[in-house]
Amino acid sequence: MKNDNDYIKEISEIRSMMERSSRFLSLSGLSGVMAGIYALSGALIAFFVFGFNPDSYTYVVSGGAGSGAKLSSVITVAVVILSLALGTVIYLSRRNAGRRGEKIWSSTTRRLLVNMLVPLSAGGLLIVILVAKGFVGLAAPLSMIFYGLALFTASKMTLEEVKLMGIIQISLGLVATIVVQYSLIIWAIGFGLVNIIYGIYMHYKYER
Repeated sequence: MKNDNDYIKEISEIRSMMERSSRFLSLSGLSGVMAGIYALSGALIAFFVFGFNPDSYTYVVSGGAGSGAKLSSVITVAVVILSLALGTVIYLSRRNAGRRGEKIWSSTTRRLLVNMLVPLSAGGLLIVILVAKGFVGLAAPLSMIFYGLALFTASKMTLEEVKLMGIIQISLGLVATIVVQYSLIIWAIGFGLVNIIYGIYMHYKYER
């Protein structure tokens, strides 16, 4: 005959199964570290190679040698960073899911992607529109704000720490909007250092 401890154990196991089925738990801390490294590298390339350093909302870019940034080159760097980060996240998340004996593509994954894609898509379109209108200095702050909103929204379906990271990114984005002359540095802190610190923390807490 089962005693109280047996029932408590069964309830705990059922609760754990329900949590695994309703949350995406295969996110890799190492992917956060790599994304941060990509971001820091991209910020350094944008500044030192292309001279990109917005000092106003209507920052003017040019292609002249040493006179400023060539916008198309900076955009290319941003696209490469995004592609590398997404590829790394997908690869390491699939590896984590395989180790757990879980499928990477599920109803939870679809809900997670939808909740992240809405703010990311809206933010991306807004940034494109503003850059086309000449408001280049707002690109970095807004990218952090909408990235933070995506993380905050997605935290319901993944680890609780993602919510805090989202709040940090939103806060840094708002600060960068006020002091736009430091926006590239703040962007490097948000997408670079914060991602690295978060990734190391998550790796040692959940993956070791």
